[in-house]
Amino acid sequence: MHSASPHWRALAILLAGVFMAVLDTFIVFVAAPAIRSDLGASPAELQLLLAGYQLAYAVALITFARLGDLRGRKPVFLAGLLLFTGASAACAAAPGAGWLVAARFGQGLGAAAMFPQVLAMIHVVVPGPQRPKAFAVLGAVIGLSGVTGQLLGGILVTANLFGSPWRAIFWVNVPIGLLTLALAARFLPRTRPNGTARLDLRGTAVLTVALTLLVLPLITGREAGWPLWSWCSLAGGAVALGVFAAVERRVPAPLVRPGLLRQREFSLGMGLVLLTYAGINSFFLVLSLALQDGLGLSPLDAALTYLPFAAAFLALSLLGSRVPFAPLIGAATAGLGYAVLITLSTTPWSFAPALALIGAGQGLLVPPLLNHVLAAVPRTDAGMASGVLATGQQIGGALGVAVIGAVYYSALPGSPLHALALACGGILALTVGAIIVLRLLPRR
Repeated sequence: MHSASPHWRALAILLAGVFMAVLDTFIVFVAAPAIRSDLGASPAELQLLLAGYQLAYAVALITFARLGDLRGRKPVFLAGLLLFTGASAACAAAPGAGWLVAARFGQGLGAAAMFPQVLAMIHVVVPGPQRPKAFAVLGAVIGLSGVTGQLLGGILVTANLFGSPWRAIFWVNVPIGLLTLALAARFLPRTRPNGTARLDLRGTAVLTVALTLLVLPLITGREAGWPLWSWCSLAGGAVALGVFAAVERRVPAPLVRPGLLRQREFSLGMGLVLLTYAGINSFFLVLSLALQDGLGLSPLDAALTYLPFAAAFLALSLLGSRVPFAPLIGAATAGLGYAVLITLSTTPWSFAPALALIGAGQGLLVPPLLNHVLAAVPRTDAGMASGVLATGQQIGGALGVAVIGAVYYSALPGSPLHALALACGGILALTVGAIIVLRLLPRR
């Protein structure tokens, strides 16, 4: 027990960084109307405020993951945490919308530096028998931080602290970030860098262009009405990914080892990650839209509606490692929850049974999923694989929001509950796809 305590102490510190990074993906959605009113932000600036964080986060993950492999994961995590905390203070003090957009981009880069180090350090530092439990706790934190972002955002916006309805959502990161930074510097173990190779700068440049071309239209295309540039950008991103694959085959220390995606279990696991996070992120979006814009609930009341989801997710995510075939049972349970929501939910308070089923299902599915995908990866590829996995989470989430969001808005001239039902039908289809992929994966 005593020999294991340093691993759990390190995990607690790492999870504080994860919590802030994921929280800030969701908390700004709640505060966006207040920011627009206070700073006089234009629609384009507001869209950049929401998209800049996600774009920087998604595009830089693989690069920072590889830096962790090459330079050590502790220093990269510390640098990312410092950048995230400083950018949070810059957001809170922003005198105008342009400043706030730039600071949000800095937050996204800091989050991108932190997150893959967490996945890699769990894979490398935590002993094998304890790893499923560590990933279960990580999955619980990721899921709950999304719900907490909306709940905390509603509370802080309503509280109107310091005479501002939105600045407190960024100030709250600063003391937490500074405390976590001090604890991480003192207690996080150092992992040995993998050799003396240099970062693949050519691959980094090509991958950055490719991911920007792919992710930017997924984040902003729906709001812009899918103009021609968005389709050209997606096509260009696909071409750039082909160029990236060709570049990586010609360098001795590639950013992403080409053989990684040829491992059947890892490639199937990545498909499962894309489907799962497409469903999770789009569900949070359409339910929040239906509750606030459609049914007129306040941000706080809308966030309180998520409590059955949060309670069920927490309970099942911590028990999932003891449940045989937990991911398959979880996906089926979440699918049942979406079906119940489609057929039986008519008021915000009648959503509770469906949300409890969805939360329980996601609690069984998500935590073991991360461990399952990384389990077959050699320790030397832990950072690289973690970066690819985290990028898949972001791309899957952005793709789901774009597609399911379009389904929701296409039905909005009618009832918001009808639009929500149609969108949940699409999410149910994604869940069925996840079940099919789960049946193809080796059972552990």
